[in-house]
Amino acid sequence: MTTRRVPLRSLLFVPGSRTDWLPKAEAAGADAAILDLEDAVPEVGKAAAREAVAEAVAADQVTAGTPAPIRLLVRINALDRATGWQGADDLRAVARPGLYGIVLPKVSGPEDVTTADRLLAWCEREHGLPEGHFALLPLLETARGLREAYAIGRAAARIAHLGAVTAPGGDVERAIGYRWTPQGEETRELRARALLDARAADRPHPVAGLWADVADLAGLRRFAEQNRALGYEGMAVIHPSHVPVVNEVFAPDAEELARCERLIAAVERAQAKGAGAVLFEGRMVDEAMAATARHTLARHGGG
Repeated sequence: MTTRRVPLRSLLFVPGSRTDWLPKAEAAGADAAILDLEDAVPEVGKAAAREAVAEAVAADQVTAGTPAPIRLLVRINALDRATGWQGADDLRAVARPGLYGIVLPKVSGPEDVTTADRLLAWCEREHGLPEGHFALLPLLETARGLREAYAIGRAAARIAHLGAVTAPGGDVERAIGYRWTPQGEETRELRARALLDARAADRPHPVAGLWADVADLAGLRRFAEQNRALGYEGMAVIHPSHVPVVNEVFAPDAEELARCERLIAAVERAQAKGAGAVLFEGRMVDEAMAATARHTLARHGGG
């Protein structure tokens, strides 16, 4: 059985060589921290960073059923011969009880996911953990990976947070060839397609990203709101100052939750009178809208 996953509004990248920054990630309110052993660590420092990250994960072990203050993920190096199989060494070192999940880079197809899935299952058995304990977050950073997002999402039940991460100047821009703009129009269709594939593959909590301009919080908010409007449930971020903005965008405010409660009540009153639909605050609503409102309240602690 796969462990039940929860929405993650903000996933803050932290260099694997700077695990001492984890308290800053927690203080910022991030739902998760991604300790990065890939791009954020130079080749000469990877072995030391792996050891430091393994120690941080071990220190974060908690009693079964009790959530950690912040969920820890680790972005390992790619699981391929080109890296000297560093990714496999990373995974074996960090896949222990304090870990929430693995971020898998450079995913090109479902075969990459099945390899990681088997390795994680082996680690779960080794540590006496239930099957599916570790989440898996595949990064769609190649053209083929984005094209095969649905098959990638279906390749392992432990995947929960699949989506498109379209940072400026990064792997995706190079692979696709778009020219990044702050407005994000050039990647909107790409993000929407990846989201549709994630939903169709029954991956419950898709995340997007990244906003690279540290000081432009207004731009970050616009980009986050665009992702939320598409249907994403969270974003990866690169700086603690981005966390509160993203958390706010991806969590409904009190008025939205109150409106959900009013809508449900209105539909239920109509149903009690034998009506299937009712005019509510200027719009026609029915059971489908009430079901969506119940879903929102259930996810965010209301109702």
